Amino acid sequence: MQLNQILYDFLQQIKATSLPEWLAVGFGVLQVWFAKSNKSINYLFGICGILMSIYVLFFAKLYGEIALNMYYLLMSIYGWMYWQQNRTDHHVITRSSKNDWIVVSLICIIGFIVFYFGLLHATDSDIPLWDALVSCTAWAGMWLLAKRKIENWILLNISNFMAIPLLYHKDLFLFAALTLFLFVMAFFGYFNWKRILKSEFIYDHESNSN
Repeated sequence: MQLNQILYDFLQQIKATSLPEWLAVGFGVLQVWFAKSNKSINYLFGICGILMSIYVLFFAKLYGEIALNMYYLLMSIYGWMYWQQNRTDHHVITRSSKNDWIVVSLICIIGFIVFYFGLLHATDSDIPLWDALVSCTAWAGMWLLAKRKIENWILLNISNFMAIPLLYHKDLFLFAALTLFLFVMAFFGYFNWKRILKSEFIYDHESNSN
């Protein structure tokens, strides 16, 4: 009976979902689908989804998520330009170097400190620690995605894993469902990029042999 009540409440919340939230989710699904397939057009859908998400998150008082989406917007523009400039380069997907991991660590550490204390002292956020953890790991993952590093899927999924209960806690059920979808798709994205990376390695090896 309790399960039925939970499902009923969930369906009622879905029915009450606003148009901006539906649009944000729809664009988000399209973005991750094209990103999984290594298509640069994913950024166009991503930018549209980000703008819709910022609108929705403002009313949910998830200020860390808003800052995260502002960063997403900047990185999406940068990523779109980077992918377009390198679209004729055979070496598009690479693994993160030692320097990349240093940058990732700095983004996570500095991002968490800035987010946590900013949310704690400058906003009325009721979950600054949780919000900061989600945001800083996603920042790092988005940077790796813009650089076309395969490990971006790992960082983004760490963020997604923590974001699902956060969004549910804020009654953003459709966003939570989207994040769950992104969590699953990230696994497919990682293994698809790994396959592409392997095929590029074989291609390079054969080209050098000839």
